[in-house]
Amino acid sequence: MTFSVAGFCPETGMLGCAISSSSICVTSRCAFVGSGTGVALTQNVTNPDLGPLGLELLAEGKTPEQVIAALGEADSDVSWRQLGILNNQGAGATFSGEKALGLHATAVGNNCIAMGNLLANEGVPAAMVEAFEASKGHLAERLLQALEAGLAAGGELGPVHSAGLLMCAEPKWPVVDLRVDWHIEPISELRMVWQNYQPQMQAYITRALDPDNAESYGVPGDE
Repeated sequence: MTFSVAGFCPETGMLGCAISSSSICVTSRCAFVGSGTGVALTQNVTNPDLGPLGLELLAEGKTPEQVIAALGEADSDVSWRQLGILNNQGAGATFSGEKALGLHATAVGNNCIAMGNLLANEGVPAAMVEAFEASKGHLAERLLQALEAGLAAGGELGPVHSAGLLMCAEPKWPVVDLRVDWHIEPISELRMVWQNYQPQMQAYITRALDPDNAESYGVPGDE
C-alpha cells in the first residue's frame, strides 16, 4: 500500500525521501530522515519504531546492510515489514519480508533506493530509481520527480490518498517537511505545495540561523 524513494545529494550533503500511499498520514509513520545521518523507511505493515532506531544505528557507524540486519533482530515481526536504509554517503540497502503485501519490489541505485508493496507492477521501484538518477537540481525536486515517475509507471494497485516529501540539509531540523493527506491526487497536490514552499525555504533557514538579516514575514502587523 506504499511506494517510496530515498536519495542523497553528494554535492550538498542533503538527504531525503518522497513517499505515497493509499493510507492516510503515510509520512508520519514510514519516513525518517536524520541530518548528516541518513534515511530510514519502514512500510508495508508498518512498525514506526524501526525508523528512529535505523537512524540511531546509522549514527553509530553501521552500514545499511548491518542496520537492516539489526532491525530484523529488534523486531520479531520483521517478516511483515519492508525496510529501506540510505546512509550519508549514498549507500543503500532494502528488505522485503516474506509476508510483504501483494506485488512488492525494491531497487537500489546510485545514491538512491526505492521500494513498494501492493504495486500495480514490480517495475515501479526501478522506474523511480531511473528517474532519480536521470534528474538534476535540488534534491527535493529530484525526489518528487522520482515519485511522479513511480506513479506514471503504475504506482500502487489502487488509488493513493497521501504523499509526503521529507528532507534534511545542514540544519538539524527538516528543511523540507511537506505532507498531503486524504486527497484525491496527493502527488499532484504535493508538487503544488513544493512549488509554493521552495521560494520561501531559504528565508525560514535564515530566520533560524541569522534573524538580524531575516526577511520580513510580509503579514499584517510585521513592521
